Amino acid sequence: MSTQLDPLSLSGDLLYAVKTEGEIDPLRDRLATLDPDRLERAVATREGKLAFWLNCYNAYAQLRLEEEPGLLEGGRLDRWKFVARDRIPVAGTWLSLNDIEHGLLRSSKHPWGLGYLPRPLPSSFEQRFRLEECDPRVHFALTRGIESRPPITVYSPADVDDDLDIDVEWFLEETVEYDADENVASVPKLFRWYRGDFGGKRGIVSFLREYNAIPGDARPAFEYEAANQTLDVDLDGDVEVDDLRP
Repeated sequence: MSTQLDPLSLSGDLLYAVKTEGEIDPLRDRLATLDPDRLERAVATREGKLAFWLNCYNAYAQLRLEEEPGLLEGGRLDRWKFVARDRIPVAGTWLSLNDIEHGLLRSSKHPWGLGYLPRPLPSSFEQRFRLEECDPRVHFALTRGIESRPPITVYSPADVDDDLDIDVEWFLEETVEYDADENVASVPKLFRWYRGDFGGKRGIVSFLREYNAIPGDARPAFEYEAANQTLDVDLDGDVEVDDLRP
């Protein structure tokens, strides 16, 4: 099929095939052997890069979970293997889920730097194909194998911004609670893990206001929901308990 020769169509076709249990191997092979120059032309725009890498991440995350269904139920080492192993061939380069998320979608940001530190020693491939700036909405679009994520979407450059807005609205409605009496917002840990991506604490407040997760005049304190504890943080203060990601 001619659409299979186009990199953007290939990424969408692969994700759709994964979702519908379609034929996957030919699409994987074509993505693996893409000509880098052709890929560069296809993802020359911000919207093209967003759509392509979101589709690739979600397709391969689902494939990895199908290949090893219990992977995320293990300990930290298993979860690290899930994101850090180079199992994704694109245009002649082996990538990991971390490479796509932190290198390509987050514009070479360190996974442990709270959204402030650069990713060390980005590869030439990463520098060539990454987004110029991090769009924090990508955090709500990546499948993690957990129930609180939005339904997986096949992204296209024409619709990616609208679809990301829908993803954010869905996620925040499911996960954010605002107590008007206490002026406290309970929010997911990802806002702490990547607070620099959102522009710091005030940026998080603006983000929540924009998507109607809190009232437009609210300036709440935050409670970051953790697995076995709540991390309390005042808008202008510091987190009282350090939270390390699993």
